[in-house]
Amino acid sequence: MDTIFIHPTAVVDEGSAIGNGTTIWHFTHIMPGCTIGERCNIGQNVVISPQVVLGNNVKVQNNVSIYTGVTCADDVFLGPSMVFTNVSNPRSAINRRGQYEKTHVGKGASIGANATIVCGNDIGDYAFIGAGAVVTKHVPPYALVIGNPARQVGWISEYGHRLVFDAQGRATCPESGEVYERKAGSIFKIVY
Repeated sequence: MDTIFIHPTAVVDEGSAIGNGTTIWHFTHIMPGCTIGERCNIGQNVVISPQVVLGNNVKVQNNVSIYTGVTCADDVFLGPSMVFTNVSNPRSAINRRGQYEKTHVGKGASIGANATIVCGNDIGDYAFIGAGAVVTKHVPPYALVIGNPARQVGWISEYGHRLVFDAQGRATCPESGEVYERKAGSIFKIVY
């Protein structure tokens, strides 16, 4: 039977839901009202705010703060020290609680170390956000984005390999052998 491991230095407030097989490491704070799925790994010095939802098998690396308004689907990877925001115009003297903008990270997406996701911008399934990127608009599924501001430079497979399309608009992942097709500015995995 799976168990939940919580390091003795972590603080887990009452009222949070944590799935079986999840591990929570040193100096992490899990606030009330958040939901963490099964088999997640929550690194050191992480803060997960109220109403945050993490799916199953989410990997949160060290020094990440996940603020109210953020949801992550299954199999998401959040790299070391990456940043979410939840208010687009913060001011110390003005309380904007309850005005949090939502951000959803799709299934299997990866966000690299030190990347910043500006609130209100969703990350599509299996998208790959390069280290240090600053995302200021929605990222489509399977997109590879880098830079500040982040710009799309290609497409990526579910296994994390850059896709190279042939004249017919098809690409094969070198690791999985899965085939992808490009149509009308989007890509789709071909299921046989």
